[in-house]
Amino acid sequence: MDITIHASFLPQDDPEAALAFYRDTLGFELRNDVGYNGLRWLTIGPPGQPDTSIVLHPPAVDPGLTEDERRAITEMMAKGTYSSILLATKDLDGLFERVQASDAEVVQEPTDQPYGVRDCAFRDPAGNMVRIQQLG
Repeated sequence: MDITIHASFLPQDDPEAALAFYRDTLGFELRNDVGYNGLRWLTIGPPGQPDTSIVLHPPAVDPGLTEDERRAITEMMAKGTYSSILLATKDLDGLFERVQASDAEVVQEPTDQPYGVRDCAFRDPAGNMVRIQQLG
């Protein structure tokens, strides 16, 4: 069976801040920008990897959610505990400098972990945990 990861989803509550962060700070390219009923879904992805995307979506818009669930999502996003993503780069220190110069909240500076990876962590404008590992 041949299966790939086509898209993952991260919530965003400010499309302009999310776009500035992922495009301008991390270097992703904007692939799609869809508006509907005053909301925006942004599809971004790493240059040179057209088959892998992240959809930055408005939180809690699923029609099947209750008001309590919407409130819980909003609270978890505010605490930075709702969603996360793991990325990788060949230049962790260089990317960390770019992220640190932005408005992102640094959670962990580049660190050699006891389980064999070097990584850093920060929160994007919506509070999502973004971890980045060093490649090779």
